[in-house]
Amino acid sequence: VQTGLPNQPEAETTLAFAVNAARTAVETALETEDFAAAMTALAGLRAPVDAFFEAVMVNSDVSEERDNRLKLLGQVRDVMGQVADFGQIAG
Repeated sequence: VQTGLPNQPEAETTLAFAVNAARTAVETALETEDFAAAMTALAGLRAPVDAFFEAVMVNSDVSEERDNRLKLLGQVRDVMGQVADFGQIAG
């Protein structure tokens, strides 16, 4: 995900950095099978994800923005998928 694109909302940049930090924390926690720490790292994504969806139009008319935002959301999914299959949660 590119950061610093023209007209990139702060929430998008914040989420990109938060995902990178969470990825590192999750990988470190999983190496030692510290699943609580991995879940804590994922919980830290809650506020940046919420802010992203409040401030950012994911399906921008500008294809570069849209592609970048979809890749960012894919990274969120990938980091979360390292810990659990959240698709199995009923609700």
